[in-house]
Formats: sequence, C-alpha cells, structure tokens
Amino acid sequence: MKIDDLRGRLPETAKDLRLNLSSVLKSEHLSPLQLYGTLVSCALAARNGDLLVAAEGEAAAHLSAEEIARAKAVGTTMVQNNVYYRFAHLADSEQFLQMPARLRMQALQGPESEIDRELWAIAVSAVTGCGLCITSHEKKLLAAGATREQIQDAVRVAAVVTATAAALDAEAAVASEA
Repeated sequence: MKIDDLRGRLPETAKDLRLNLSSVLKSEHLSPLQLYGTLVSCALAARNGDLLVAAEGEAAAHLSAEEIARAKAVGTTMVQNNVYYRFAHLADSEQFLQMPARLRMQALQGPESEIDRELWAIAVSAVTGCGLCITSHEKKLLAAGATREQIQDAVRVAAVVTATAAALDAEAAVASEA
C-alpha cells in the first residue's frame, strides 16, 4: 500500500489533505532520507496502522529497509521522550527537569547525519506536542547547520500526516457505526 491508496479513502471534507499529501512529498529542502524518514517516523507517532503501512510502502521506493527501520526507531524513541519531557515541563515542580530521565535513547544515535535524525525528532515532537523537545531539537538543528526551510518542511509533513491519521480514524469509526 502507498499514500495514493489512502488518498482515495479520505472523505470529501478532507479534500485539502488529499492535495497536501502530494505536495509535502515534494520538498526542495529535504533529501529523500530526510523526507521519507520524517514521513515514516511521523506516521508511527500518529498511530494509524494503515497510514504507517502506506508510509513505509512509499518510503521503500526511496530508502533502504535499514533506513526505514531507523526512522521507526527514532519515531518510537521520540514518542517515549515526548511523553516524559512534556510531563517534566508541565509538572508543577522544576525538579523533574533536573532529574535524569533514565530512559534508553540509543535510537537517536546512528549512521544518519545529525540533521537527518534531528529533523525526524522535531517532526515527531510536533506530532505529540512536546514544546520542550521542539525547542531542544530546533536548537540542535540550527547549530548543526539545518535551515529553517528544512525544519518547516519536516513539520509540514508532520502536520499533514497527523491530520490524515485523524481523518482516517474518524472515517473508520463512522463506518463501524453504520
């Protein structure tokens, strides 16, 4: 399954998403690894199985199986981190931010460039809404030489993927009630 297969399942009320699904997969600022890694990691974070399968299918034309697996590993690690650090940030005690997380995060290391992994990380952080992580990864990206256009394109992918998951989930719920 590929993204085009899902496009037809989107309702008329999600016409903008149909168009946006095409446009976000054409980036003049992101390499194929950055773009399709972002697609896969965000589809995982958006928690819609059909979307993840389609994202992996789309990515398979551009990335190796190992690169897809790495994007998924970064995605799962970032969902974990986003929950923890969002809590630490929002809790009524600054002490939580001073305490070590004691969470394994080895997926955030790897053969990809720091910019590649950080783009995936900031996009997943946008999906899950962790402001502390967004700020941290934005700083790392800019320090590593990423452009604001690269960051924006990665977050645009995150926005469209998340909205697509929501639309697909809503349609599935309506269909199951019929």
